[in-house]
Formats: sequence, structure tokens, C-alpha cells
Amino acid sequence: MNFSKYWTFLVFLLATTVSAQDTTTSSWGKRLQFAAQDSSFFLKFGFRFQTLYDGRYNLEDDIYEDALMVRRTRLKFDGWAIDPRIVYKLELAVSNRDQRSGHNNESGNTANIVLDAVIKWNFAENWYVWYGQTKLPGNRERVISSQDLQFVDRSLVNARFNLDRDVGIQLRHKSANDKFRQILAISMGQGRNVIDRNPAEGYEVTGRLEFLPMGSFKGKGDYFGSDLERESSPKLSIGITGDLNTNAVRSRGNLGGFVTVSETDDTYLPTDLRSFIADMMFKYNGISAMSEFVKRSAGNNEGRYGTGTGFVFQAGYLMPSNWEIAGRFTNIDADDTNTVFADQKEYTLGVSRYISGHDLKFQSDISYQSFPGQTTEYLIFRFQTEIAL
Repeated sequence: MNFSKYWTFLVFLLATTVSAQDTTTSSWGKRLQFAAQDSSFFLKFGFRFQTLYDGRYNLEDDIYEDALMVRRTRLKFDGWAIDPRIVYKLELAVSNRDQRSGHNNESGNTANIVLDAVIKWNFAENWYVWYGQTKLPGNRERVISSQDLQFVDRSLVNARFNLDRDVGIQLRHKSANDKFRQILAISMGQGRNVIDRNPAEGYEVTGRLEFLPMGSFKGKGDYFGSDLERESSPKLSIGITGDLNTNAVRSRGNLGGFVTVSETDDTYLPTDLRSFIADMMFKYNGISAMSEFVKRSAGNNEGRYGTGTGFVFQAGYLMPSNWEIAGRFTNIDADDTNTVFADQKEYTLGVSRYISGHDLKFQSDISYQSFPGQTTEYLIFRFQTEIAL
């Protein structure tokens, strides 16, 4: 058999395919962009993933444990449909660690893939309504994307007290000079991707006010870590959030296990969870600082819910070479009757190298973590790469 003609045909086919490939006007970090010829829609598509090394040394037991994992993998779609004032966002989590929170009856015992599925309508000047599943207007650290963090990951305060995502409606407004912002959200109060009907007939109401006395940050810098924009004048944002989750049935409101009478009795034990959050972001000429205070209380059954207070402060300096050094202090003061989590303190030192902002970066940090009243202490070292198209 004469194979030469098949090789000739294969080479011709590959050459034709390569020469026919399209080029795109998209650039790194701006995602792939598509616009309909009739201007009926616009779409941006992107992906990102984080590869994390996590090593933990137990100072009490003299044991070192480590892991290397794909921490997050996300697919992101957003754009507008028919009218540029009608915006949509869809974000999917496809790594195993992202999906593991769906292992309960309330979520159908399925992978917890959908993060955001929301429509945003700018129905009047400086007025917006959001409808669907997305982040609630809670603590600033949670609303900042996990792609845009100053450290490898968020703080313990966020882990214990954040409001996370939920399904509902949000009304948003900002003043003409963007110095005042107001948000009101009404949601189901059970977290994302819960398919059961409201088991305890409760809802969640969240209100947030923001004050930017020195005007807007460059590039929405009040909602990403580090002063990558190198603000030429000082910028400050102060936020206050109040949240009431009535008849909550999860230990941390929108997160945590569903609280029932016992392992054999799946009757819910609902309670009203109240959260107060105060936070701030400051940036100037490579210097950045962010702080949050959170207090959460429960109407009853406190021993089964995550209540107490948390405080975190972090600051960093971004050098002209795009290396950054940053420090963070975190304190968790759990209620005396609380059985969901314990008092904790953590001191963290981080070093980051930004190749292309938050779209391509290397980050590492080392933390000392202790539990007041206990002898357990940890040294934690983490190294992470982030790549985002």
C-alpha cells in the first residue's frame, strides 16, 4: 500500500486548517469576546484555575501533613442580551473541591456546580435590579472574587461568618458622584442550589450602605486586593451591612450543615440569625489596607449555630517591580455556648508576584494559628499559582 499519498493529504489538511484559523482582538485577562453582527447580544467567556500546595505542621504533635491540589477551577460567561442595560452572568465551578458542598438531600445529593446565574437590569439612571443566584452584599472580603485576593485565600473571619451566595432579588443604587451606594437584598436564606421548598418558611433580608468620601477607586479597586492601580490620591471605602436570616436551618446561615433534632430525627431546628458587618478598604500609591468586623447572634439553639465575633486586618505594599509583601491578623471569638467552631487567632505573612495583575500571579504565605484555651498550634505554609484568561 502506498502511504505517501495519505501523508500528503494529511499535511495538506493540517496546512489548510492552520491557515483558516481566525485571530481575535481579545487580549490576555480580557477573556474571549463575541458580539452578534446584528448587535443583539454580547458574550465574554473565560476560565481560570488555582493550583495550591498546603502544608501544615502541628506543633503539639510534631506532625507535618501536606497536600497538592487544584483548589479552584471556574468557567465564566457574562455579557448582555438584546439591550446593553440587560446584563447576565453565569459562573460554574468544575473542580472537585468546588462541588463537594452538594452532598445533602436539600441539594438533591448532586454536584454543586452553579455559582452565579443572575440577570442584572439597569432600569433607570444609577438604579439596578438583580434577579437570580449570586453573592449577597455581605462582607467585602467575600464579595471580592477568589481570583483577586491579596493572600492565597480569604481569612478565618470570612470562613466563619460570610453570607455567601443565595437565590433572590437585589435592588442597588448609587449616587451621581458614586460616593454613596445602597443595596437591599431579599433571598431564600438557604444558600446556593438548594432545590427543596423553603423547609422552615423563612427568608433573608440584607441591607448594605457604602461611603466613598474620596471618590471612586480606579478600576473598581475597592473590590480587589492590593493596589494594582497605584492610586495617585488616597481612596477609602467604608461599608456597613445588616442581615437577618429568619428561620435559618443551616449552622452558618447560607452555609454549613442543616441543623436537625438528631441523626435519626431529621426535623429542622430553625432560628433567626442576625449579622452585623463593618468593613473598609484603603489604597494609595501601592499601599493597601482592608479590615472587617463581624458579629453574629442566634435567637435560640446557639449551641448548634455559628455565633460570635470576628475581626481581621490586613495591609500590604506593592513594589514597582510588582512584588508585594503583606501581613494579616485574624481573631475569632466564638460564643461560650457555641459548638460549631472555637476561638482562633492567626498571624499571616504573604509574598506575591504579579505577572499580569490578578490574571497571572504566584502567591505564598505562612501563618501561625492558635486556639486560645487549647494547646493546639499550627504553622501553615501555602504556595499557589493563579491563571485566568
